[in-house]
Amino acid sequence: MVGYVAKKGRRVIAGAPICSYERLPGVIKEWIAAKPEWPGCYFGAEERVYEVLGKNPAYSTVILGAQPVWSPSNWAKAIDEDSSLRYQLQRARNKNVTVREWPAEKAKANEDLQRVLKEWLQTRGLPPMHFLVEPQTLDCLDDRRLFIAERNGKPIGFVTMSPVPTRAGWLTEQFVRGKEAPNGTIELMLDTAIRTVGREGARMVTMGIVPLSPHGHQEDRNPGWLRWITAWMRAHGRRFYNFDGLDAFKSKFHPDYWEPIYVISREPKFSFRTLYAIAAAFTSENPVVAVLKGIVRAARQEWRWLTSQPSRKPKSNK
Repeated sequence: MVGYVAKKGRRVIAGAPICSYERLPGVIKEWIAAKPEWPGCYFGAEERVYEVLGKNPAYSTVILGAQPVWSPSNWAKAIDEDSSLRYQLQRARNKNVTVREWPAEKAKANEDLQRVLKEWLQTRGLPPMHFLVEPQTLDCLDDRRLFIAERNGKPIGFVTMSPVPTRAGWLTEQFVRGKEAPNGTIELMLDTAIRTVGREGARMVTMGIVPLSPHGHQEDRNPGWLRWITAWMRAHGRRFYNFDGLDAFKSKFHPDYWEPIYVISREPKFSFRTLYAIAAAFTSENPVVAVLKGIVRAARQEWRWLTSQPSRKPKSNK
């Protein structure tokens, strides 16, 4: 199976074809033959796709970012030996936060979880996106696992985990906190979830890609025009997406290692047209319009933040 979105004369593929490692080269050939006039672009590809296509002159490769990876047993050791992380977990517990797994039947259509998700989305700089970052995970929990943070019996956050079958592991697809969640809530949810799947035999856990992460290395291999765009995004795009903050958050859990994540496109040189097609895959409208809406949304969010700050009275000279 190949999951993809057709945009701007390109087929933007979600990661890689779903098949065994041994069949991957043959499946890619079949995929190309099915519609050769539409070049394929493997977005979010990992090392196994790079091994097949990375040195093929008919393909171009750019570094998208990196994802942190843990062995669950190493995760537990890293948390237990880090006093700062232990303090965060204890802060949440001291605020009466508990975490437990919910069955999908209980979570679906749960109004409290929908409220938490809505509160979280309202703090995001960009409008909800789609393709590989669909925010409405609560609508489809068939193969996902859900760990809920509760305070005094009321849900205040949740973590969704998706299986990575070929690696006997899990992806922490989404970690969400509502406005009533105290500090340490996300850390406590992640710790509970990862220790749980570790006890059940999982061999790896990842928190997913950090776009533009310096842990991806080799960014100098990207075209000059793309390096300029990513540098600008890193410097000025924080109001929409805090790349450095996300990297720092995931780094503090001491990953075993970081895996580079690629975009591999069937063209000798990576083109702006392909970049535009990727952007279009994540939006339901023109990417330029989506960015303009994001600017307006970010401005409104900053205004709400400024107007919610308590006013300070000038100090008296008396």
